[in-house]
Amino acid sequence: MALIRPLVALVVPAAAVWLTAHPSAQSADSLRYWPQWRGPYASGVSTTANPPLEWSETKNIKWKVEVPGRGSATPVVWNDRLFVLTAVPVGVSGEAQHAARGGLRPRGVHRFLVLAIDRKTGRTLWERVATEAEPHEASHTDNGTWASSSPITDGDSVFAYFESFGLYAYDMNGTPKWKKDLGDKRMRNQFGEGSTPALHGNTIVIVWDHLNGDGSFIVALDKRDGRELWRVEREEIDTWATPLIIEVNGRPQVIVPAMKRNRSYDLATGSVVWESDGLTMNPIPSPVYADGMVYLMSGFQGNDLMAIRVADARGNIDNTPNVVWTLNRDTPYVPSPVLVDGTLYFLKTNSGVLSAFDAKTGKPHYQNQRLDGVPNVFASPAAAQGRIYIPGREGTTIVIGSGPSYEVLAKNTLDDGFDASPAMVDTELFLRGQKFLYCISQTP
Repeated sequence: MALIRPLVALVVPAAAVWLTAHPSAQSADSLRYWPQWRGPYASGVSTTANPPLEWSETKNIKWKVEVPGRGSATPVVWNDRLFVLTAVPVGVSGEAQHAARGGLRPRGVHRFLVLAIDRKTGRTLWERVATEAEPHEASHTDNGTWASSSPITDGDSVFAYFESFGLYAYDMNGTPKWKKDLGDKRMRNQFGEGSTPALHGNTIVIVWDHLNGDGSFIVALDKRDGRELWRVEREEIDTWATPLIIEVNGRPQVIVPAMKRNRSYDLATGSVVWESDGLTMNPIPSPVYADGMVYLMSGFQGNDLMAIRVADARGNIDNTPNVVWTLNRDTPYVPSPVLVDGTLYFLKTNSGVLSAFDAKTGKPHYQNQRLDGVPNVFASPAAAQGRIYIPGREGTTIVIGSGPSYEVLAKNTLDDGFDASPAMVDTELFLRGQKFLYCISQTP
């Protein structure tokens, strides 16, 4: 059950919180589009999109295209195009190119691709080979890909991150601008890589946690030329969670979950603003933020959720009122939570079992609600127009109503499975499957 402490939070209007969560996303365009992992507010929420409620292979499919190779990177969207990352095994074609290859030996050379796709037609506008290389270690036998990190765009550049295989910057027409090699990660049990950078203003932040904490660090780069701004060593083992950048009292902080210590870093200097007791091993879900509170969670070999008030958090906040409430059960392993209108939704491990909690108090609205027809979930939920979209890896996306009561609005099944998270822009929903990329929109 939740450990609930009195809430003495700074409460601000939800819209203001969204704008300060990622100040680089304050323009109307970046609020409208899906420029990064988890959307304009890094929360899985769009305040402008209105995608369809229902679809099938024969209903509300604007277009469907095959994506070469394999990847679970979420597409990002800006203006008239999508950007997608994938890793294509050289010399492999047909269905085999989409199959999991993490446990194969030899792993073979892969072509790491950046694709720009026309939103209207699904046609590939340009394709760039960032690099060709043979992976230096395995990935997860069943679930891993070598293109699990999502791209980022600010409308001027596209940043394609393949972790051990490099970070690449292009202009919107695919002209290379710069690249950065941070070395080779060594992941525990060779589970594979999959963290996405965060972008704020002119700064890209990358968390590089790997095996035994030897050589782990967090680094800030200038998005204009890849120049390193600062680097701080970390004694943390594998972390997959994407960092969250929020603005606190007018100063940006980088929130980074981890097993030993959760930390907030000053974006300008890399100095630690506050830290707390860590989460379980293998932190994967990305934090979310609203109303002065940040929510961190993980669910491998245990369960941890921490709700932290950040306005006055400084130094070691263990056993202080800044840790407003905690939970030690039913938290997610891979999927990130979604926070909508004061309710925090999250899945249990990687299963189709959902809980909804009052975000301020930690009191449950409902717990362990089984999602019919969606037994396994690796994608993170996304929300718009009072609806929450939860894609399952067997091909069914369940749509539920947001609010304190559980209500199923629709169940929609396609001929593919989904590990990548949804993207939503205007009246369109984009789902990247193991083989196909779908544009779902109301059709006559």
